[in-house]
Amino acid sequence: MKHDVVIIGGGLAGLTTGIRLQQKGFSTVIVSSGQSALHFFSGSFDGVIPEIADEAVRMFGDFGVRLKKGGWRLTPAGTFRESPLSLEDTAIFPEAHAGKSALIVNFDGYHDFFTSFIAEGLEKNGSSTRVVSLKMKELEHLRTSPSEMRSVNIARVMDGVWMKAAQEIRTMRRKEENVILPHVFGLRDGSVTDRIRELLPGVQFIGTLPPSVPGIRLQMTLRRAYESLGGVFLMGDSVDSAALYEGTVSSITTKNLGTERLFADTFVLASGSYFSKGLSSSPSGVSEPLLGLDTVFEPDRNAWYRKDFFDDQPYMGFGLKTTGDLRAVKDGNPLDNLYVAGSILGATRSDLGTAAGLCLASAIRIADAICTHKEGEGK
Repeated sequence: MKHDVVIIGGGLAGLTTGIRLQQKGFSTVIVSSGQSALHFFSGSFDGVIPEIADEAVRMFGDFGVRLKKGGWRLTPAGTFRESPLSLEDTAIFPEAHAGKSALIVNFDGYHDFFTSFIAEGLEKNGSSTRVVSLKMKELEHLRTSPSEMRSVNIARVMDGVWMKAAQEIRTMRRKEENVILPHVFGLRDGSVTDRIRELLPGVQFIGTLPPSVPGIRLQMTLRRAYESLGGVFLMGDSVDSAALYEGTVSSITTKNLGTERLFADTFVLASGSYFSKGLSSSPSGVSEPLLGLDTVFEPDRNAWYRKDFFDDQPYMGFGLKTTGDLRAVKDGNPLDNLYVAGSILGATRSDLGTAAGLCLASAIRIADAICTHKEGEGK
């Protein structure tokens, strides 16, 4: 099979690249192994550089993903974090304060939402809190196993009984200014959270332990948008090998396609970091397993981590070495047609932001660079 661009990785960076290229008339295919960092998504795009925020709002808005800029995100620990860009239904406040009072609601038997942390954090910040537990018979079958009482499973149930849950919470509410809920609503229909807000003014949806309901919803929405533009999404597949000759990648093979190769003029590596096996670590260093691309890391292994678990860990900043236009480097030489996007870059490109912001910025820059290169060839 021949395409203009093959994208390895179906997370935020891969999907954003694919959507932008399809909009420009390119033929693309995404090879996605399945789970991505979006399954750990907080609801906020942290680390977004200012010049990317407006473009992301416009681009995602075309597909019904509503984003808002600025404010302070209430975290699952009850603390506040400044947010440059977030999903519209994420709990964002104009300042680092949740008001005078809050009712914190959890589902009976759900252990991935820590109400005591949230209450303690808000009270330290000057808000009075009250914690209640909501028991619903529709969730009883999930409580038979701790592995079943997870955010996505609850969200599937809530798709059908969200109104009943909102009405019961309304009877529990006294005069609290805000209602804090775990974000387990609107898995397939983002408008559910809007309707809950109508019934419960002041409701705030807070992220839980993974998997992330808003993250999975975002991934599904972006995938639908990508495929509606004509993109090919190979779900549950992984790259086995890549053919490299004289500084150019010509094709790849995948697990599911067997001997059939994917050919393209350009390739984008958006395979993620350690969790998704885009990077691999060993006692001798950090490597990229597919092509053995050049990486940037600290040789002294003792400098990879800090003793405080909650500190930023240096090893998370390791990533691939790239040129200014985000082309990959192997043995000190740039590869002509292989670009690198997303978290596999680590902190090597701080000019493009961090975290989700890095995924957005690198994807947009790469898509635009591919378009510019194509236009140059046509002159």
